[in-house]
Amino acid sequence: MEQNFFFYDLETSGLRPREDRIMPFAGQRTNMNLEPVGEPVNILVKMTEDALPSPLAVNVTHITPQMTLQDGMSEAEFCEYVLENVFAPNTIALGYNTVRFDDEFMRAIFWRNFQEPYEFEWKDGRSRWDILDAVRLTRALRPEGIEWPFTEDGKPTNRLELITKLNGISHEHAHDALADVFATIAVARLIHEKQPKLFDYLLKMRDKKEVKKLVNLDNKQPFVYASGRYESKYNKTTVVVPLTAGRNGNVIVYDLRYRLGDVLDAIKLYKENPEADGGRKSVYPIVKELCLNKCPAVAPLGVLESNDGWEKIGLTREQVDENLKELLKHPEFAEQVRTEYEARPEFPKATEPEGALYDGFLDDRDRNLVGLVRGVDTARLADLHPEFNDERLPELLLHYKGRNFPQTLSDTESEEWEKYRRARLEKQAPKFLDELEKVEDDFIKEELKLYFQSLI
Repeated sequence: MEQNFFFYDLETSGLRPREDRIMPFAGQRTNMNLEPVGEPVNILVKMTEDALPSPLAVNVTHITPQMTLQDGMSEAEFCEYVLENVFAPNTIALGYNTVRFDDEFMRAIFWRNFQEPYEFEWKDGRSRWDILDAVRLTRALRPEGIEWPFTEDGKPTNRLELITKLNGISHEHAHDALADVFATIAVARLIHEKQPKLFDYLLKMRDKKEVKKLVNLDNKQPFVYASGRYESKYNKTTVVVPLTAGRNGNVIVYDLRYRLGDVLDAIKLYKENPEADGGRKSVYPIVKELCLNKCPAVAPLGVLESNDGWEKIGLTREQVDENLKELLKHPEFAEQVRTEYEARPEFPKATEPEGALYDGFLDDRDRNLVGLVRGVDTARLADLHPEFNDERLPELLLHYKGRNFPQTLSDTESEEWEKYRRARLEKQAPKFLDELEKVEDDFIKEELKLYFQSLI
């Protein structure tokens, strides 16, 4: 298959990829000219019996757990389907904030269903991208030809449903997964049409090797960086410089909008009085970790020299040069930052194997055994008891069978599964019941009450 895009979107039972569940999955394949190829995909995934959805999330999507149980695939079936039919070789998977949200949910569901959690992003010509960061940098640097929304109090916003409305793009059902997919494709077409050079450049920067040419610790040079962590009044865009190495090959960057002296004063204030205003929270994200493999929206400084680039992001070349000069006088600051980041875990420690994806890679032997688990038929799964090296996998296998193939559990395994399931639900129940009281839709509220009673 030739290189192509697959735009996709999820609606989920909550916001935590390692704990919550995918409910609808929708997508549409296009060619590189953003023309549709084939029919759209619109799938429901059955809610698992060990998870309660967020009532507030269901109130937004109007997808109840009962709908997923009636018309959905099991998680195991869903994983096999999308890996075979969606994330095919030479596919660029993308959406609106997929890199930080949807991709994380996909990794989590693949992990707990004994599928390889990373290969859909890179193997056999596969890759990923994100339209949200492309929108941010387009708005900041090359906004001409596109109408850009603001909030009621006048702040710039890049909410998908507001961009589509202002630009005459049909988007009747925001937070409906398939409607959001079509809206994202339309916004991508808008950027491709109005700013084709920037579109093609940012598409190329989904490759971390290309990012490394610009974000280079061996030759530290300022560059333009758009991120959701930066201030909306500057269109989420600033000029940064590589500071030091981060975790997992990432790079920590410093925002040259700020004088280091002011930053050091804020840190000192925090250490003397952690409750004081202007403390540590004000320092972040002046120092920020840039993830090379998350398709960052970065560009060389030269893009600011035309189209009033400096003015658009509220900076001057003189300001950047002066702040860089001061920063270089304090190499000890970079070392302090590096030490802090090394001591800070990237993810909190998981309390269950489903959430332990990032606790370490599997060795070759376990990878082979994981492949055996997903390849065996249901009749043989009951008698399959691999001797894994990784301590996460035996319990994960029990839960995998309980969620997808409960008929394969022995009496002892059924008791263990039920004990785990009930404990997990009891832990989630207080938050579920608290949110349930805030739901105003009577139908949704009643359906969720019935679902809760059926599980408990």
